[in-house]
Amino acid sequence: MDTIYKCFPGGRHKVLTMSYDDGKPEDVRLVEIFRKNGIKGTFHLNAGLYGDPEKGRLPLEQIRELYDGMEIACHTYTHPTIERCPMSQVIAQTLEDRKALEAVAGYTVRGMSYPNGSYTKEIEEAMRLCGIEYSRTVAETQGFAMPDNFMEWKSTCHHNHNLLENGRRFLDLNKTQYLYMMYVWGHSYEFRTHDNWELIEEFCEMMGGQDNIWYATNIEIVDYLKAWDTLRFSADGTFCYNPSATPLWVEVNKKHYCVEPGTQLRF
Repeated sequence: MDTIYKCFPGGRHKVLTMSYDDGKPEDVRLVEIFRKNGIKGTFHLNAGLYGDPEKGRLPLEQIRELYDGMEIACHTYTHPTIERCPMSQVIAQTLEDRKALEAVAGYTVRGMSYPNGSYTKEIEEAMRLCGIEYSRTVAETQGFAMPDNFMEWKSTCHHNHNLLENGRRFLDLNKTQYLYMMYVWGHSYEFRTHDNWELIEEFCEMMGGQDNIWYATNIEIVDYLKAWDTLRFSADGTFCYNPSATPLWVEVNKKHYCVEPGTQLRF
């Protein structure tokens, strides 16, 4: 019997994604570092605080150009600790943030990180009803396993918690029978307050340009995996059909195949 494995784009088995909250001016420098090294990130923003000099936020009209090629995602409209809020406000905070961000971004905003890491199972379900398809927590695994619940997405680490050590461990992973993900989160202003911009610069230089790593935003990972799960395989495992609009990669007996959208491929 053939062995069939799910692959990331290009037949890769590793993915790196970055996630930064609050949308402070330091994001400008961080995005430059990401772009220089071919790394992609998701930026979780509070639309209701943009343009407020007391909050140190960038003007809302600048974010489309700044985050071009990255992902703009929700972080609620004004950053309350939502576990303490009535559900009606949780929903309003999410939808108002989505609407304002979408008006600037020009695409549907479907990702989120919970402000202050605050959420409940009820909030998790409410986010699904608000059109949110994933949400990051502040919990860390210090590992590289794929998440089992994208609405409680745990990172590998905050950038101040063993970043370079975890990066080296990730680069050394070579068992291709597994999918691995390294997920880093933080706030860009922390590089200023801790005076450690060299940390993220060294990390991105070390991690960038690796042929066996897929560099993706949070939503790109979610979208790809959801699309992959729509593949329809024959009972004998000799061919499959891709009903999605996304090219999807499969490994069959250690050989990689790309199944193009709307096509059937025999292995």
